[in-house]
Parts: sequence; C-alpha cells; structure tokens
Amino acid sequence: MTFGHAIAKARKELGISQRELALKVLKEDGDPISPQYLNDIERDRRNPPGDHLLAQFARELDLDEDYLYFLAGKFPSDVRSETPNPKRVKEAFKAFRRTLRGSR
Repeated sequence: MTFGHAIAKARKELGISQRELALKVLKEDGDPISPQYLNDIERDRRNPPGDHLLAQFARELDLDEDYLYFLAGKFPSDVRSETPNPKRVKEAFKAFRRTLRGSR
C-alpha cells in the first residue's frame, strides 16, 4: 500500500469525488489543492505532501495520521523535533520492527 493508494481507497470508500476532497484540503495560503494535484498524489506521481496537508488528508478521510506518515516514509513533527540519540533511535527501530512483525 502506498500513500497515494491509501488516499484513493479511503476517498472512494467514503464516496467522495476527487473534486470534493480537493476543495476540503487547503494549502497553507488557504486555497484548496487542485483536483489534478490530488489525482497526481493518488497515482503516486507526486511525493507525499508535507505535514500541513497530510494532517488534513487524515482528518478528511478519517485515517490515522501516524499511518499516513508511515506510508509517506516520514516522521511526524513531534518525533523530528527531538534531538536524536543514535542508541535510542536504534532501539526504537528494533521495537518498531518487532511490533510490525508480530502483527502478521
């Protein structure tokens, strides 16, 4: 599952058109994203968006924001703001892998 596929799947499950969703997701300047931009995201023609838009996709599509960050290959801002300690990062990734593997 890619970020774009997850967005498209959730949108379709809610019965929302690309145009409708695009009007609800606002750029930082307050203007909505374009349906073409959304189409490009859904088809993985664009990189996943930044925090501002990602949070809106999560809210509008009733998706978990952390799940979208995972699919986007990004870390949430609260995690990025921490000063990384190499040992703790390694431990966190080990725990993360154990959790994912245990859920199969």
